[in-house]
Amino acid sequence: MEFSFTAVLGKILGESGYAGLFGNGMEGLKCLAMILIAFVLLYLGIVKKFEPLLLVTIAFGMLLANLPFSNMISNVENDGLLYWLYTGVRLDIYPPLIFMGVGAMTDFGPLIARPSSLILGAAAQFGIFTAFLGALLIFKFPVNVAAAIGIIGGADGPTAIMVTSKLAPEYLSAIAIAAYSYMALIPMIQPPIMRAFTRKKDRQIKMTQLREVSNTEKIIFPIAVATVVILLLPDTAPLIGMLMLGNLFHVCGVTARLDETVQNALMNIVTIFLGLTVGATAAADTFLTWQTLEIIAMGLVAFALSTFGGVIFGDIMCWVTKGKVNPLIGSAGVSAVPMAARVAQVEGQKENPSNFLLMHAMGPNVAGVIGSAAAAGFFLKLVPMLMG
Repeated sequence: MEFSFTAVLGKILGESGYAGLFGNGMEGLKCLAMILIAFVLLYLGIVKKFEPLLLVTIAFGMLLANLPFSNMISNVENDGLLYWLYTGVRLDIYPPLIFMGVGAMTDFGPLIARPSSLILGAAAQFGIFTAFLGALLIFKFPVNVAAAIGIIGGADGPTAIMVTSKLAPEYLSAIAIAAYSYMALIPMIQPPIMRAFTRKKDRQIKMTQLREVSNTEKIIFPIAVATVVILLLPDTAPLIGMLMLGNLFHVCGVTARLDETVQNALMNIVTIFLGLTVGATAAADTFLTWQTLEIIAMGLVAFALSTFGGVIFGDIMCWVTKGKVNPLIGSAGVSAVPMAARVAQVEGQKENPSNFLLMHAMGPNVAGVIGSAAAAGFFLKLVPMLMG
């Protein structure tokens, strides 16, 4: 056979991703749109530093999945790398491991010192159930999809991923990206709501220093919470169990090596695998739909309503305690640790430069982690009953 450089070059170009991108009509345009979305998310993660550890990996996974013929997800002849890494999402391995890392990095002391913070954490789950009902009754989503949409309101990415992978896996990319995007945008979304539903003089309230929590209390707390919550809602065991195990590693004083591994090596590895595979599910043909836009919009409403619920109960606690509680800490009842607590701190200092709300806000913040996991367990129990 006579060699033809032109023929070889033509074959290479014809089978390249460029041909799939620019010579494949509408499908190519959809892939191009998803690549541009990935570039925007990379910009937000790298330049704006919005949740970079996850946003960068999710965005890059999205980029890889939408480069034509890359075969990173699947192939007719063999399965791609990300297909196998995605097993950790499909089998609910990654979210509990992330929760173990979160537990190891979390100080439950502020919550132990002020147990009333649990009320604010519970109140900030308002958006979860409101969005669930709205998606179910107004937008007519099936009950399983409505539950997955509602959980975005908890501002808890791993929980949203776990619930969605179990109840509505076909919507995983839209819900995961919405959940992590709104977590990253907390400094933009929450402050207007916080200022709109609190009085200036209340935002200036200086709270008294929390009592010192003993190490014995810190050790008993994760054991007690795991026992009580899992007995009540067994479906929360993977999330609550790993959250409390990670915290126990941190506080018990005899597992320093495990604590260090969970906080660093394990957390970093799982974050890479989770981010890449979730991003890779955002293929153009499934992501670019009207339903995706509806889900993202309802996710924003859910998150805003969760912030609203926490702030309103912060107002109530301020009134009940005769001005001893700054209502801004109620906004930290969403599950985004510690970003939501930092936002409460920043807003408090804007009103009163000598105000230090961070540790007070951490109580509702870590309570929100428990609350969103409990809401997830409730949905995982409720939805199969309603569908079955």
